[in-house]
Amino acid sequence: MEKVKELLQLDKEAEDTVSRLTIHPHRVGYERSFYNDFGLRGIRVDKVEPGFVSCTFKVPPRLTDKNGNLATGAIANIVDEVGGSAVFVIGVPMKVSVDMSISFLGTAKLGDELEITSKALGERGGYAGTLVHIRNKATGELIAEGRHSLYGNESSKLLFGNQSSKL
Repeated sequence: MEKVKELLQLDKEAEDTVSRLTIHPHRVGYERSFYNDFGLRGIRVDKVEPGFVSCTFKVPPRLTDKNGNLATGAIANIVDEVGGSAVFVIGVPMKVSVDMSISFLGTAKLGDELEITSKALGERGGYAGTLVHIRNKATGELIAEGRHSLYGNESSKLLFGNQSSKL
């Protein structure tokens, strides 16, 4: 346990950097959160068609691990967000993730430009499935493949509570 605590401990420089962050509260359902801004800032949407989204993203320092690779958590966030966008419908509450399976097949380094595509696989009732590919744009190497299941029922108070009336 002590080794874990030591590993998670910030050094003085990192502690100073974190203490200078300004995190403003946001209105849920109306504004982006710090989390989404941190994980997705810099992503460029190149193409949107029904059931398909294509994006470009340059790996920034904030999302790399100690080896300079795009962190696996950042990849999972990209699969979640870009995967969900392929089945998003304007005016209907966003579906929620119920399952993700990600195959990590390669690594992306700091500064690599990535091509991210998400394709809707189908929908049945409130369930939807998407397939997300993350590739190195220069080499074509497949970095990760994510299979993403989502669920949403706009009339469900369990999932959306009073949020649906605010949209």
